[in-house]
Amino acid sequence: MSEVHRVLRELEARGGRVHHVDSRHLMTERGIYDTFAEVLQFPGYFGRNWDALVDCLDDLCGAVTGGVGVAVVIDEADRLLATEHFPLFVSVLCQGTDRANSTVDLDGFPLDRPAIAEYFVFEFGEFDGERIARRVGQPDLTITAGDGYVAAALNPEVWH
Repeated sequence: MSEVHRVLRELEARGGRVHHVDSRHLMTERGIYDTFAEVLQFPGYFGRNWDALVDCLDDLCGAVTGGVGVAVVIDEADRLLATEHFPLFVSVLCQGTDRANSTVDLDGFPLDRPAIAEYFVFEFGEFDGERIARRVGQPDLTITAGDGYVAAALNPEVWH
């Protein structure tokens, strides 16, 4: 079992939620907004744009996360590599995750809620770490690659 799958099993064992999404639903920006709104039970006022996606990922409630955390596993992610929006999509997920995993707001003031663990996992049928890293590599992200994985996080030199 991979490290990622171990973390997901532990999350579920603690009461967290793990959702699987078929990448065919994420081939367009509209598909991403609609799918995430449905799967993660976004509020009706979700604006269906990238900034609103970051905001709603930050605001996930205990009912959606099990009070512990949430993971979205994107199955057959290979097809997303060719989409124009893929690098931005990864950056937006990193932004939402960073904000949700924080105990302070954007101004540095303590939040009145605990940090919420969020994970986004792209499962590839044909894993090519170098290709994936090149595709998502952009100045606002730090990319780490290893045996069987590529990880993306906000670059602290850009996002301070």
